[in-house]
Parts: sequence; structure tokens; C-alpha cells
Amino acid sequence: MRFHLEIDLDALPQPQDAELGRILRYWAGNLSHYDLTAETSDSIRNSVYEEVGCWRVTA
Repeated sequence: MRFHLEIDLDALPQPQDAELGRILRYWAGNLSHYDLTAETSDSIRNSVYEEVGCWRVTA
């Protein structure tokens, strides 16, 4: 299985590094809530709930 995290850096508010850090901390902290043995995906949203990417688990 592979875990893919795709974020459109141009879609992040400034400063980009602060928002990217928040997204990465959020997803790293929540990975235990997902079944990583089955293919799945969902969108990634920034701090104002705009879609800025996606994550997915693939075989």
C-alpha cells in the first residue's frame, strides 16, 4: 500500500510554510483513525476550509 498526500502550494494562504505545517501536523496526527489497508481517498482543506489537495491510499 502507498500513502499519497498532494497539496497545491499555490492555493495556500501566506505564509505558506505555516499553513503547510498545520496541514502536515493534522494529517500525521489523524492517520491512526484511518484504515491504511484498504484503498481510500479524501480532500485536504486549509484552515478556512478551502480544498487545497487530496490524500489517498493505493495498492
